[in-house]
Amino acid sequence: MRLSTRIALAVGCTVPLLVLAAGWLLLGLVARDLHRAEDRHLQQRAVALAPEARALLRASANGRPKAADTRERRLFSTALDVGVRLVGPDATFRGGPQPDPSVPLPDASAGFVTVRSAGRSWRALVRQVRTPAAAGTLWLFAPDTADRAQVRLVRNRVLLTAVLAAPLSGLLAWGLAAGASAPLARLTRRTAGLDPRTSTARLPEEHTGVREVDELAATLRTVLARYDEQAARTGQALDTARSFSSAAAHELRTPLMSMGTNLDILAGHPDLPAAERAEVLADLHREHARLLGLLVMLRDLGRADLVEADAFRPVDLSDLADTAVAEARRRAPDADITLDAAPGLTVHGWEPGLRLLLDNLLGNALAHGRDAQGRARVRVGVSRAEGGLLVAVDDQGPGVPPDARARIFERFQRGPDSAGSGLGLTLVAQQAALHRGSVTVTDGPDGTGARFTVRLPADGGGLSGDGGGLPGRRDWLIGTAGADRDWPIGTAGANRSQSFPKDRP
Repeated sequence: MRLSTRIALAVGCTVPLLVLAAGWLLLGLVARDLHRAEDRHLQQRAVALAPEARALLRASANGRPKAADTRERRLFSTALDVGVRLVGPDATFRGGPQPDPSVPLPDASAGFVTVRSAGRSWRALVRQVRTPAAAGTLWLFAPDTADRAQVRLVRNRVLLTAVLAAPLSGLLAWGLAAGASAPLARLTRRTAGLDPRTSTARLPEEHTGVREVDELAATLRTVLARYDEQAARTGQALDTARSFSSAAAHELRTPLMSMGTNLDILAGHPDLPAAERAEVLADLHREHARLLGLLVMLRDLGRADLVEADAFRPVDLSDLADTAVAEARRRAPDADITLDAAPGLTVHGWEPGLRLLLDNLLGNALAHGRDAQGRARVRVGVSRAEGGLLVAVDDQGPGVPPDARARIFERFQRGPDSAGSGLGLTLVAQQAALHRGSVTVTDGPDGTGARFTVRLPADGGGLSGDGGGLPGRRDWLIGTAGADRDWPIGTAGANRSQSFPKDRP
């Protein structure tokens, strides 16, 4: 049932009931006012008739018939338009319009009452009349005007009005409701042809003047926008899965082939000398470790590509850096790793991603930041900077050449002597971009080694946990970014492997 029809039926049923209720109330008020007017008239007649009634009782009680007749005529003439009935000890005198004598009357102390007789109603007033010689009861009667034809006519007209009000009010309500729901009908026609699976057409933003319709249209636009977002995220997740399998197949081929060759050597030469056998086994261990590391890096890269905004929350970066440094010291007990971080430095971010950023910066410094004697001295600093926080990791290694400082953040960039996966610094750049920050590499503070600097906005750069505001760059594993993409290091990445004098994994 259409909304306009529902409103028409509701109004068409409600208005007659309201008319009947108002008519019933009006008739009751009119009847009460008529009764009051009748009662005042009877009261006035009673005051005028009381002396004549007492004189009639005295004449009747003293046995004077002629005087009694005279008093009776005077009583009836004084009554004018009301009926009179005087009930004495020995006789009853009646005159004027009144109920039939056979109609029982109420108790003599009732005051104003209504008496019904032969389909008619009478308004009656009873008074006690006393004289020294006798006592009697004086009844005054007047036709009940509250039940006359005029009142019945008003009652009939109220009923007729209620009957006519039903279709008229229903028709009027239907017309008004149809006009009011016209914007809703237009919205229905516009949305009926929308298919977000096959078309990019969406609802235009326009104001109809009806708040409910505008709110409904805004809700529909929000739902369609969320559908588009989820469809894009689903497509991105599929691309990420495809890229993961492609990258894994491509990058795992070399270590797997190398491991296969070493296994063939071990299987084909059971009498291989111990030194050569140990070298083959060591090579197998290296390739196995590289294989596991590559799988872990690819998993972390894909996981960060698919993270949602509701995973972001306030993170104590100082405490997180302290945990990462403690873990690095455990992995490399020979390294000198120091941390300079003031307590309570908080950033709005994804805690697992920030931990990945710190772990990979420390792992990079431990692997490539050793001096000529093989000693690793790493300095980690977390400080407050303008608009956010600053994370700096310094090492004492050979540093990064200026022409290679952009390319080391690309996927699978490894130096000729690197045993890493080529994804460690890509993860750092990915997390910096995910948190609307940036990462740069420069020379160390004293001109020796390298300094990796990550800048993070304290509030996430406007990123909130309400499901929106994620950065546009979410294809680090897919690896299709071109020169038109905005990188946090200022360059574009490519899915290729290059070498340069000093590389980072």
